[in-house]
Amino acid sequence: MFSEGLPVFTRLPVAWLNLTYKPARLLLSLGGIVFAAVLMFMFTGFKHALYDSQLQLLDKLNGDVFLVHSRRANLIAPVQFPFEMLYRAKNHPGIEAAYPIYLGKATWKNPDGSTAKSVRLISFDLEASLFQFPEIRQYRNELRQPDTVLVDRWAKPALGRRERGTVTELANRRVRVLGNFELGNDFAASSGNLITSEENFLRYRGSGSTKQKSRSLDFVDIGVLFVAPQISPERVVAALSAELPNTVSVHTRQTLINWELRAWQEGSNIGFVFGILTLMGFVIGIVLCYQILYADITNNIQAYATVKAIGYNDTYLSVVVLQQALLLSVMGFIPASIFSYFLYQFAISFTGLIFKMTFDRVVLIFLMTVLMCAFSGLISALRVQRCDPADIF
Repeated sequence: MFSEGLPVFTRLPVAWLNLTYKPARLLLSLGGIVFAAVLMFMFTGFKHALYDSQLQLLDKLNGDVFLVHSRRANLIAPVQFPFEMLYRAKNHPGIEAAYPIYLGKATWKNPDGSTAKSVRLISFDLEASLFQFPEIRQYRNELRQPDTVLVDRWAKPALGRRERGTVTELANRRVRVLGNFELGNDFAASSGNLITSEENFLRYRGSGSTKQKSRSLDFVDIGVLFVAPQISPERVVAALSAELPNTVSVHTRQTLINWELRAWQEGSNIGFVFGILTLMGFVIGIVLCYQILYADITNNIQAYATVKAIGYNDTYLSVVVLQQALLLSVMGFIPASIFSYFLYQFAISFTGLIFKMTFDRVVLIFLMTVLMCAFSGLISALRVQRCDPADIF
């Protein structure tokens, strides 16, 4: 087992036995690795959740070319462009259809109490297939009725009951819930999203219906254009950008998503803050793993000194320590990823944000966990290299 001439992979049982001969201590050691990995999962998860959630509305939106006001920094900004611009774009060659989308905020009263929360209204022509929500087609006819809405299933719990048939107040008017759809919260949605018809949008956001600035259908938040199949959306974007006033910004689907993402990456400290927190989790993991390995080496210093006395060199013993660190990283990452998955599901239900455990993000955390433990192993190996065979006496 200790033969110096054997390949490196045959030394693995030594590292494995060092870890497993005391199961209670192994579980305690793994607890530290799991804790650090979960911290990195959660901080990274929150960062991407805040970005992903801002893009959810755009991801669910159908269309080929999109218009927004050029002064609109992101979808939160309440800046609209005149409907006339959308009408002009509709007459451009190659455009098959054009539809406005109206976004606004109103106050939702919890039907179980007096708590009032701000929600986002999403309104559009119900005959147009603008969003990928099957519930819109299911409840299309009922949504044309006065004072009716669909409520986001992932809205915050503070909204209270939201199942079909619930009756409460929206912008101090009676409102009836027809059903639910799944979108998720973002900064613009505040506590949740509601879908309603254009006529109902005017009821809740028109003159005198709310303390917020009243709205009309003459000003549009997002213009959606459908392009003929044989026409390139990029060519339409270039043509409309030259044709329309510079107060209107024209995008393809991807450039609109990039525009929204860039606005949050450059206009907020979300990435920086959660990047620092993830780095802190990485550093905490290094410290914990180092303490685990250092304590193991200290407790077995006579065994290491004995192995050194019979002829094994520092490189061999350092490799054993490094293998222990790598084994800890793999053994700790597996339960950490499973535990983090359930924490993500809890966070989704509690916040309404979109937590995605994608393959590339899992790989990133795995590599960080391995690097964290490997770095700790290299530092801990210095303790082995300093041990003296005389320590056995």
